[in-house]
Amino acid sequence: MSQKVEPPLAVLFVCLGNICRSPMAEGAFRKAAQNAGLECRVDSVGTAGYHIGESPDPRAIATALNHGVNISDFKGRQLAPSDFEGFTHIFALDTANLAGIRSRAPRGAECQITLLLDSVPGREGQTVADPYYGDEDDFERVWSDISLAVEHVVEQLKGGG
Repeated sequence: MSQKVEPPLAVLFVCLGNICRSPMAEGAFRKAAQNAGLECRVDSVGTAGYHIGESPDPRAIATALNHGVNISDFKGRQLAPSDFEGFTHIFALDTANLAGIRSRAPRGAECQITLLLDSVPGREGQTVADPYYGDEDDFERVWSDISLAVEHVVEQLKGGG
């Protein structure tokens, strides 16, 4: 009798340009997973190709550094068809990108595709605001939302969810 082998955990965070929210989510998740002893591959992408190969927004880098996370060496990339096979969990930072991800998902894709804040009780269906046109306070609010959500995600993944 053969037993189905679960793929190793692999988590992808997705926003529009991959220079603000998703790299902050990747960095926050890396830290939370490491602190919890959760082994997991993690990356971030954008649904649009505006910032391929670019570093995150300097305000995102500064905000992450203020919380002990260095994302300065991350480089923007765009969601690719292979991501639907290479990741077990894909988290969209907002509903527009969630729709974009789902529309690109190949038939039969087995990865779980959800909003990041769906992992937080009482925040289901909510989006992480895009801080791009805001100021440092907006980036701090986004970091707060992301940090809360990734702590819940790590907890759920450790429990086998």
